[in-house]
Amino acid sequence: MQDRKGRGVSHSESHGLAYASELEGHLKWLDSFTSAALGVLAVASGIYTYLGVSSLLDDTGALGFFAALAYSTAVSVGIFVFWSYLMRLLPAVRTAATRIGLLLSMGLGSLAIVAMSSWLNAAALAGAAAVEQHLATTVQEYQTALERSNTIAISAQSLERDVARVRQSFEDLSEQEAAGSLSGLAGRGAVFRVLRQKADELAGLEAQIASQTPLVEAAFDEGNEILRDMRALTVAPGPVDDRSVEFSEAAVRLAGLIAQLRQLSVAPLVDRAAKDLSASVVLPELDGGSAGSRDAQSATIGSVLEVLQQRAQTLESAAQSVISMTPPPETTYTPISTADAVIRYAGNFVPSWAGAIAIDLLPAVLVFILMVTQSAIRAGRSPAPVESTLTIAELRGALNAMREMEDDLHHAAEAEARIRGRATLNGKEGTEADK
Repeated sequence: MQDRKGRGVSHSESHGLAYASELEGHLKWLDSFTSAALGVLAVASGIYTYLGVSSLLDDTGALGFFAALAYSTAVSVGIFVFWSYLMRLLPAVRTAATRIGLLLSMGLGSLAIVAMSSWLNAAALAGAAAVEQHLATTVQEYQTALERSNTIAISAQSLERDVARVRQSFEDLSEQEAAGSLSGLAGRGAVFRVLRQKADELAGLEAQIASQTPLVEAAFDEGNEILRDMRALTVAPGPVDDRSVEFSEAAVRLAGLIAQLRQLSVAPLVDRAAKDLSASVVLPELDGGSAGSRDAQSATIGSVLEVLQQRAQTLESAAQSVISMTPPPETTYTPISTADAVIRYAGNFVPSWAGAIAIDLLPAVLVFILMVTQSAIRAGRSPAPVESTLTIAELRGALNAMREMEDDLHHAAEAEARIRGRATLNGKEGTEADK
């Protein structure tokens, strides 16, 4: 075969033409159902988008139905038209600038599709599971808050031992004073009464702390029961919306118990009692029979007051160590929609997100396949002259067109000849008439 300049077509050029023709044949066959496949993908995305939108709308009546249907229909049409444009135009362009422009447009459109459709598809695919994940996370937060509150309350209850130790020390000192070992005056005099006064105060504080222990234990046990109910609601069958309502009610009760545990902490009470221990001492009248005895009582009371100050500082330090413990975090259950839950816990539902995005962006792979194939077709045809790329049907069409042009030219020449012949004949007739 030779081209217009008489150059023969090489074997490699013939092979490239056959390769390009083969690819074009495959594309024609694939193009017969590509639009239908793209339509199926767009409709499937629209269905899941409808489910996602329905979960967000408060109106469950006819208006909500038509609103969700309109949005999902718009999404389906938009996806179909967008990818149809790119499948036709992007593989066909040849300049780098045009190709880059269309690729940027494809990237921008893909982001728009993810924003208006993919996250709603993910909400439809994993929305219920995401809400259950939110419930499970909330249960864990409440459990942490409950255990922390109980730890602080128990630590405060342990101050009972410190109070008992100080009380016992004052009782022992009072017994020693009764035997005359402190002031040297045996009996229940002024020093004895001061010691018993503080021992009784500490005994009352100790009893008050002890009375709190059953309340702390009861509150903690009830909180654990509520937590068990909340965990059961997390994995129970049935619509997650109904379970969320029961879960919210249980969360309110549990929050009240956690607040109660905070109030049951006796650390602030012990702290105030320690500050009052040495500050509020009612000094009795010295009852010694002689001036020396009264001086001994006064000196002993001074020593007792120093001991009171030391014991008060010890109790105050112990109470402050409990008060300074890090309080439990503020935990409040907030109901959440399926779409918001999917976004918040996206890391736990990567497969669902991948499927939701893939159903929208899968046509991008088809676009790249078409780009590579069209580039291969152009590469196979580019070395050969245009005449060598014509198919038999195209040659037949060209020959028929040439014949029609020749016939038109022939008819035009005949018509022109007839017109000239008539004009010549009319001229001769006019000359003869003049003569």
